[in-house]
Amino acid sequence: MKHAAPARPDAPPDGRARRVGLRTLGLAAVFVLTVLLAVGLGGVPVTPAETLSAFVRGVTGQELTGSEVIVWQLRLPRVVLGLLVGASLATCGAAFQGVFRNPLADPYLMGVASGAYLGVTLGVVGDLPFALRPALATLGAFATVLLTLTLARQGRRFPTTRLILAGVVIGSVLTAVSTFLMLRGEDRIRQVFTSTLGNLALGGWPEVGAVALSGVLGAGVLLLLGRALNTLSLGDATARSLGVPVERLRLLVIVAASVATAGAVSYAGIIGFVGLITPHVVRRLWGADHRVLLPVSALAGGTLLVLADLLARTATRPAELPVGIVTTLLGGPFFLYLLRRERV
Repeated sequence: MKHAAPARPDAPPDGRARRVGLRTLGLAAVFVLTVLLAVGLGGVPVTPAETLSAFVRGVTGQELTGSEVIVWQLRLPRVVLGLLVGASLATCGAAFQGVFRNPLADPYLMGVASGAYLGVTLGVVGDLPFALRPALATLGAFATVLLTLTLARQGRRFPTTRLILAGVVIGSVLTAVSTFLMLRGEDRIRQVFTSTLGNLALGGWPEVGAVALSGVLGAGVLLLLGRALNTLSLGDATARSLGVPVERLRLLVIVAASVATAGAVSYAGIIGFVGLITPHVVRRLWGADHRVLLPVSALAGGTLLVLADLLARTATRPAELPVGIVTTLLGGPFFLYLLRRERV
């Protein structure tokens, strides 16, 4: 008698796969519409046809005229930077929530934001050239992660509780140091706030290239670890019994996420809730399979941040709000709603 081959445990039913596909197509449509709105809206309205023309001319190196200059040199780099930063933060948040099995984990869990904040503060208080501040922020972020790993290490292992506690404590200490330095240089406090509260306005193509590089090195690695993160969600003991090197996997996720987050924070400042809220929403609508959760979170996170930035630069026109304020004002109440509804 012939027996049907057993289905893979992680293979979704046809109905669910169809729903996942339709939702992904819907998100892709929202993504395209968001990009067109973000590029088109502003003091000088730009049509989709003009946007496409500016993109083609800019990529091919042709001469730009009229509104094409605005699109290629100002709006498009800002939109692409927002997409990259949002995608990096959301992917890192989803990976951290999976590897720590903690729904409250976010990309700043290991103290990356506090280290970058201290680096920027040192650059401003020391009156160093603006071009050096991203490098100082990146250096501060990596130094903080290294210190967190060193303090949390227990033999050859990195226990989850020790990692989280070490990250929180070190982040608090560095924030206090940054605050102390700001108080000593009161006349430069506004510069620090502008650099750290989340701002995509200063993003040009060089900044886009730097964030893209860190995103490929960091978030790109995380996208390849979906199956391993699925196994890790079963618990450390079960994952080890299935041959998963738990400690090396956890360390790889921490390093990769820190690379991506450091690049994002260094050029866009500290943008809250994108890496915390986005994975929750995606997990609810697309499921907990990290092979789907990670790439969809990247797409949703980029879309969310560009929408937030569009609101930040149009809500109080001609002035602009830091995009980090907008994401916090929108994300905070929404996360409280999730806590109430889901008991996360």
